Amino acid sequence: MSSHKDLQKLTVPGLLISLGIIYGDIGTSPLYVFKAIVGAQAINESLVLGGVSCIFWTLTLQTTVKYVLITLLADNKGEGGIFSLFSLVRRKAKWLIVPAVVGGCALLADGIITPPITISSAIEGLHTRFPQMTLPTYQIVLIIIALLFIIQQFGTSLVGKAFGPIMFLWFTMMGVLGIMMIVQMPWVLKALNPYYAYDLLSNNPNAFVILGAVFLCTTGAEALYSDLGHCGRSNIRVSWIYVKSCLVLNYLGQAVWLINHNGEYLGAKNPFYLIMPEGFLIFGIGLATVAAIIASQALISGSFTLIAEAVRLNLWPKVRINYPTDQKGQLYVPSINWILCVGCIIVVLLFEKSEKMEAAYGLSITVAMLMTTILVSKFLQRRKVPTYLIALFFAVYLVIEGTFLLGNLVKFIHGGWFTLSIGFMLFVVMWTWHTARKIKNRYVKFIEIEDYFQIINELSDDETVPKYSSQLVYLTSANFNSEVESKIIYSILQKQPKRADIYWLVHVDVVDEPYTREYEVDFLVPGKLIRIDFKLGFRVEQQINVLFRRVVEDLVKNGEVNITSKYKSLGKHNIVGDFRFVVIEKTLSRSHNLSFYEQLIMDIYVQLKKASLSEERGFGLDLSFVTVEKVPLMLTTPDNVDMRRVQ
Repeated sequence: MSSHKDLQKLTVPGLLISLGIIYGDIGTSPLYVFKAIVGAQAINESLVLGGVSCIFWTLTLQTTVKYVLITLLADNKGEGGIFSLFSLVRRKAKWLIVPAVVGGCALLADGIITPPITISSAIEGLHTRFPQMTLPTYQIVLIIIALLFIIQQFGTSLVGKAFGPIMFLWFTMMGVLGIMMIVQMPWVLKALNPYYAYDLLSNNPNAFVILGAVFLCTTGAEALYSDLGHCGRSNIRVSWIYVKSCLVLNYLGQAVWLINHNGEYLGAKNPFYLIMPEGFLIFGIGLATVAAIIASQALISGSFTLIAEAVRLNLWPKVRINYPTDQKGQLYVPSINWILCVGCIIVVLLFEKSEKMEAAYGLSITVAMLMTTILVSKFLQRRKVPTYLIALFFAVYLVIEGTFLLGNLVKFIHGGWFTLSIGFMLFVVMWTWHTARKIKNRYVKFIEIEDYFQIINELSDDETVPKYSSQLVYLTSANFNSEVESKIIYSILQKQPKRADIYWLVHVDVVDEPYTREYEVDFLVPGKLIRIDFKLGFRVEQQINVLFRRVVEDLVKNGEVNITSKYKSLGKHNIVGDFRFVVIEKTLSRSHNLSFYEQLIMDIYVQLKKASLSEERGFGLDLSFVTVEKVPLMLTTPDNVDMRRVQ
């Protein structure tokens, strides 16, 4: 694992990695942005120059200033992304959970529309090369998407090494093609003047529709921050200079072609492919397809990371997370993989062509960017940035992104409803999981553990009680060493009294730093009752079985605890005693005193719980050493019942 310090170094491999995993989405935007801007309108100079101007200043203000210069400062021990940002600021205000959850859901919803639109836009280039082709391109797109999701389970580290050089070739190709067109009409460079953007938006009756299309040029900007941990700030900032230059050159090149066809209608034609020399076209289509697949891969990997973080922050049901390779950050979440796969296939079948998908694209990502603006403003406050600068930042981006949101709302009935619906369903899951946990915790009763020291000590030595296990381990949610859930004491003393040589209490605290692995040990009753507190980062896999074993080994090595079996026949041979974990699963009962909203939350939670991993699997426990005890959460005191004895 690279250290945070190493990641900040500017290196050639670091720059190549940045090109390979960060810029896929934003780097494939030229495939469809200008086509979306022109749409069904007749090509005219004002539209083209204004379009380029809007693109350039959107990339400058939204991507360069907001993300590359400002948001990248919000690194959480080298890590980025909306949940890393939330972890940095969540202690500022409880309500910040809302923008974090909304932003996370919007990014996941974006993962369902990005692969279809980028791959479709690339494959549709075949119609430019082979005008007589009758095979619907969406069938090829479906095959590529299916294969892309099938290979996720095997890990992508092997092919991932080629991503950087391929994307470097992609950006260089776009830049060169752009220059070849610009030299034919150098005055097109005047489009970089913001006046042309203002002129277009103030005079064109379709200004909001155009804004929605322009926004597509910056849809991958969130990835610049999300992948901070993989590449480092310096590598991202320097590589962005090259990427932005190539993107702008290509947009200017497309503008030259469009101006040369003034008064015509674009129809199904794509200026991205029409600026390519005819002999180069098939190679360009091939490279565009590979770049689109790389863009999709980056987004899928980002979705896996997002869900893994959400699980550890208790914002998503516990799901199986696999680690197919040893590469840092490489993980695979089967449930999310197939949800994304089905979603992408539905998008392709529903819209078929990229021009129809453009209508569904952009709306959810605008919401995500607005949420990031809120969280970054809070982060700047934490960094003691002057209030007037924070207010300026917030106001500027609220206006910019609010305007883009209005522009994208026009798309709602044309397809935006699809991604918003997906985002809403994801929000229901995240919000339910988060809120249900708070409701349950409200009814968990904690008691002073010190009151039970003596009886636990006596129970451990009472040979009239059958020994349940040599080492008995309970997972506790009590944040303080002085407390324990009443249900744990009930389990030990009353629900089949459990005698053990040593009782262990294990508590897991997810901390705001990403890769923290620390623990504290408290000997509550020396040699009898021991509490271990794990402090784990939100990106650390919670393999409690492995971590607990490591801690016990350290304690034994230091002579702080003796886990040798106390059975005479085993003890004389220094055989280690057996371990057993007890997981207490709290179930709701008599919940009629909940409000309608809370009851609805708990009803949805029960269904989600059935589909999620069990507590013991979620914590990575060895199931052969686990006992699960279900205990009711009494939400109301029993009603007084009047009864009369008749005999």
